[in-house]
Amino acid sequence: MKKIIILLLASLLLASCGPAQSTALQASGQIEATEIAVAPELSGRVVDVLVAEGDSVKAGDPLLSLDDSLLQAQKGTLEAGLDAANANVAAAQSALDMAQLSYDQTLSAALAAVQQTRITDWRTLPPDAFDQPEWYFTQNEQISAAQADVESAKAALDDAQANLTAVIQGKDNATFLEAEANLATARATFLSAREVNSRSQGLSDVKLTDAEKSDYDKLTNAASDTYDDARDALNRAQDTYDTLLGTQAAKEVTKARAKLSVAQERYYLAMDGLRALQTGADSPEVVMAQQSIDQAGTQLDAAKASVKQVQAQLSELETQMEKLTVSAPQDGVVLTRSVQPGEVAQAGMTVMTIAKLDTLKVTVYIPEDRYGEVKLGDSASLSTDSFPGETFTATVTRIADQAEYTPRNVQTKEERQTTVYAVELSVQNPDGKLKPGMPVDVTFASPSK
Repeated sequence: MKKIIILLLASLLLASCGPAQSTALQASGQIEATEIAVAPELSGRVVDVLVAEGDSVKAGDPLLSLDDSLLQAQKGTLEAGLDAANANVAAAQSALDMAQLSYDQTLSAALAAVQQTRITDWRTLPPDAFDQPEWYFTQNEQISAAQADVESAKAALDDAQANLTAVIQGKDNATFLEAEANLATARATFLSAREVNSRSQGLSDVKLTDAEKSDYDKLTNAASDTYDDARDALNRAQDTYDTLLGTQAAKEVTKARAKLSVAQERYYLAMDGLRALQTGADSPEVVMAQQSIDQAGTQLDAAKASVKQVQAQLSELETQMEKLTVSAPQDGVVLTRSVQPGEVAQAGMTVMTIAKLDTLKVTVYIPEDRYGEVKLGDSASLSTDSFPGETFTATVTRIADQAEYTPRNVQTKEERQTTVYAVELSVQNPDGKLKPGMPVDVTFASPSK
């Protein structure tokens, strides 16, 4: 009998040492909401606050407004500037229209003036120096050739001027150059003195009293003496100059001056030939009229650019004015409000917090040895002391992929040494019963076998 009892006790002991029955995974946490900090983008004095804590708002609903008096003043200034800029555009457009009209009239007159010349060119025989008749080359070709001739003549003129400058700067030519300068001065003085003497003789036919005649004689005598002195100085300067004409310096200087004079005249003739060809649409008057059109067009473009600039400034200002009204960034409930009318809100300073309470979340921590019992999408039930006997449904939305020690609010050393995984669950709260900060117990559904 004792042996049977011992065997029964051993069987019970072995049964008690077998695998424990699995229990549902439970954890505790707090209800959380995704809060959005609302802050103005601009600084300003608060004029009105349109919501209170606990109010429900829709995305885009106005929450508060800032004083816009300064920006309104700036807007008035810019609008006046826009009116002035538009007036400048109208004036520039009118100037362009007038320039175009003037060009059309000038071109018509120039074409009419050259019409007879074009027909004459057909009948003009070629000169003896070349075979082509006048009409052989187009007007543009002739103008191009004339412009090339002007450039060549200008280059020759520059060379002749440079050559004369080099000759004048030569040390061996100083004496002759001084004689030239003295002669030029003496000639100018002589011409002035001769004119003065001629004018002094203008009263010779006028009847004068003896006293007036005496004064007149003094005037004419002085003018005559001045003229005689100038003539003598001119003769001396001319004699000195003539004496030096046979020197090498005189030959170099006079040759350089002659080359310069010829080069100057050639340049003038080339310019005359070019101007003679510039008729009709190529006439200087037509070219100047076209330049007036171009200038007026540039002024019109600048005026239009000014309008666009002011419009851009206005658009920027209006955007700033829109930002003076702070709107709700999303649907939700106002959790906190830290500003009152009359206060100055700083840009970026949080003045309200808004959260969506229809969808909340809970973060709990599960032991490492039960990590495999939870997967994304699993359902769980929530219970809270605020609603005894009522449960709420939650869904696993995130599972941490790294273990961590239990949160700091765990008190005992043993619990702090346990590694856990964070699990986040989403909770639908359409009736608004659950509130942020409310403690809840989470029971995960038993894992499927």
